[in-house]
Amino acid sequence: MITEYQRLKEVETNQYNLEWNFKRIISKANYHIHTDAVKNHILPTKNYKKDKEWLIYAEEADLLNVVLFNCTAKDWREANIEYAKKGMNIRDIASINELAVLSNLESLNAELIKDEISKEKRFDKLSKVATYQLTILNEKDFMKALKKLNEKVYIDKKNELK
Repeated sequence: MITEYQRLKEVETNQYNLEWNFKRIISKANYHIHTDAVKNHILPTKNYKKDKEWLIYAEEADLLNVVLFNCTAKDWREANIEYAKKGMNIRDIASINELAVLSNLESLNAELIKDEISKEKRFDKLSKVATYQLTILNEKDFMKALKKLNEKVYIDKKNELK
């Protein structure tokens, strides 16, 4: 029984390690695409001094936060003081599905910015996409569909090598 318990704990730990690694990759996947769109399509139309440019990046990040998490980063920090004290942010506690949708939203928002769509219209479009994608992804449990082959390789159980 002890051996089985240890085996189950190892499987659980490996799943969480995979989830953590996946979260890190997803949370950064489209960051540069999104910030590049802000830099090249929003900032040139504004008359900000260099030291104020970060406000535009923060506004765009908060647009996505409100679409997906229904709050700004500041609102989250104020509501989650203990996490914030540990240096964590809203994206650190997001689910894999939320981070996957966030990555998609960053990419989509970058395209909408390039197409010069107003912030209000972008918000509406992004909200619809986020709701749709989260609904689809939340019906699946992708973590259970993965199998560890060794310390560095995971495969989808459905496509398992024989």
